[in-house]
Amino acid sequence: MIIVDTALKQRAAEGNPVRVGMVGAGFMARGIALQIQKYTPGMELVAIANRTLANAVRAYNDAGVETVTPVESRAVLEETVSKGGHAVTADARLLCEADNIDAIIEVTGAVEHGAQVALHAIDNGKHIILMDAEMDSTVGPLLKRRADAAGVVYTNTDGDQPGVIMNLYRFVEGLGVRPVLCGNIKGLQDPYRNPTTQEAFAKQWKQQPHMVTSFADGTKISFEQALVANATGMRVAKRGMHGPTVEPGTHITEAAQWYPLEDMLEGPGIVDYVVRAEPGPGVFVLGLMEDPAQQHYLAYYKMGKGPLYCFYTPYHLCHLEVPTTAARAVLFGDAACAPLDGPRVEVVATAKTDLKAGQVLDGIGYYMTYGQAENADVTYREGLLPMGLAEGCTLKRDIPKDQVLTYADVDLPAGRLVDRLRAEQDALFWGAAQKTA
Repeated sequence: MIIVDTALKQRAAEGNPVRVGMVGAGFMARGIALQIQKYTPGMELVAIANRTLANAVRAYNDAGVETVTPVESRAVLEETVSKGGHAVTADARLLCEADNIDAIIEVTGAVEHGAQVALHAIDNGKHIILMDAEMDSTVGPLLKRRADAAGVVYTNTDGDQPGVIMNLYRFVEGLGVRPVLCGNIKGLQDPYRNPTTQEAFAKQWKQQPHMVTSFADGTKISFEQALVANATGMRVAKRGMHGPTVEPGTHITEAAQWYPLEDMLEGPGIVDYVVRAEPGPGVFVLGLMEDPAQQHYLAYYKMGKGPLYCFYTPYHLCHLEVPTTAARAVLFGDAACAPLDGPRVEVVATAKTDLKAGQVLDGIGYYMTYGQAENADVTYREGLLPMGLAEGCTLKRDIPKDQVLTYADVDLPAGRLVDRLRAEQDALFWGAAQKTA
């Protein structure tokens, strides 16, 4: 949104910056801190919460902030912010409660902790900006409903693929072109990748092996496309999406040939992805325009003959664009990517290898499961286990490789907030909570 830069410059001129707090201090969070502190006039990162306090201090130090104040109470946090200081804390709740913080950026990628932060932020009247597609896909429709009731913005971010796709979707729709496919461009797709196979790549880019595994095994793109489906009303054409692999160097402008026409044109359209197309790692939207006069203009603009046209963004610049999302929320009440209403697409847990009764499932991007996108009505009807709930579940029976898990296959861990929120979401949108046995 180009108007954001002007609005932020005005806030800077007035000496009244947008004040944000951030929960998380990992690889992406450090980039966000750098971007806000050095390159975003009119915005100030006033506090960082992280369970390991030293990592929060590092995030500030890497962003050029040498003096930080450890805080353990809301009063001290508010005083630090009011004096123009920068606070660090192990207690994320303090950021959500502080009166002089406008918005919370949640960057942990953890489903349970992310849900706790998002809910507490909403309950305390804070806009919540999420780089947590895993949690957002699992209970986002419910949290969006709660955010609406509280009068705050609930949103995923610009820069990450869902936000980039949604910006492009809104642009295409604004032209009068009907979006029929929202797509993501991947370089690799192998559901059996694990932290061991991805260790060298993770080390090269200073990331955690399980995080890059979730990119390689298809789980992350499934979460991302679920967010886009929930924000647009689209669906998936089949479990796991089509996901064609094309010859390296094939340009995305050929994408209209890669997906069944009937899947795109029936109903609300679909979300999907392609492997190896250029320019990667970008995003694209296929749109339909049947007006002959407009087709003539689009041909003149070198968009092809139609009636399907490919619009694309050749990159996604994750942390660089997150401040824009915070500004959109605080200054304009606008979300980059948020559920329309109920869930449209879910991500379901699938066995990465043969699993045995009694095993406790490990987390996203590890050795035991990968995620696949599935339509929400199918997920509910068949009792499929959401990937966002799988970690920590105990298997009741053996599960063969590539079989999708169901609630009936597992015992859920006791006492998790995310399970209670999920049951409430099912009751809200489907009329009854999902049975677990």
